[in-house]
Amino acid sequence: MGKLNTPPIYHVALRKREEIAKETMAFYFDRPADFTFTAGQFIDLSLPNLSTSDPEGHTRALTLASAPSEQQLMVATRIRDTAFKRMLAEMPLETTINIEGPFGQFTLPSEDSRTIVLLAGGIGITPFRSMLVETVHHKLSHHLILIYSNRHPEDAAFLYELATLQKENNHFTCIGTMTSQNGGTETWEGETGRIDHVMLRKYVKKTETALYYVVGPPAMVDGLRKMLESIGIPKTSIRSEEFMGY
Repeated sequence: MGKLNTPPIYHVALRKREEIAKETMAFYFDRPADFTFTAGQFIDLSLPNLSTSDPEGHTRALTLASAPSEQQLMVATRIRDTAFKRMLAEMPLETTINIEGPFGQFTLPSEDSRTIVLLAGGIGITPFRSMLVETVHHKLSHHLILIYSNRHPEDAAFLYELATLQKENNHFTCIGTMTSQNGGTETWEGETGRIDHVMLRKYVKKTETALYYVVGPPAMVDGLRKMLESIGIPKTSIRSEEFMGY
């Protein structure tokens, strides 16, 4: 995630939090009246009164999973055993924290007739949730295909919400795929296995001319970039972001 400028710091109150997948929570904050952003951007979220030291500090860069058309700001993250994550998960509602942003240029093109393929792994779904909700709200004409990979259905944040968006947007297709056949608690009848060139060609008719967005853990992003390049996708048609430690 790269920053291009230094926007002001906002003080916002935590209004709601909810578990949206296994070990994954969404956090909803007041949205300042003058805060504007583009779907796909991120913020720096700081807990200035962090009571226990955290080797990673008191600030995290988190993508806005909420859409610009929504009233509150929402981020979502895996809950790991760090002082920052514990405080975020346990602090009382109405607690005021600091946010700075927005940052980043991982956004959809305003004018592009190509099919846009969104490849997500785990919590890497957050920028795509923002993009997809926004395209429905504004009835944009982008042709979007989401292929979303998780180990089990219960790990897949926003999957069922995004699947229902297909009913509101004829230009959007949502495919979930699960990589583990064992250990899950929910049944799954959709795709299984990792995202590969076979799965890609099954759902993307014009594979070579599409525009690709890839988000997930570093190893997954690296593997998908190499797979895309191996089937002839030019590097200029691949945009990616790595989510580390979330």
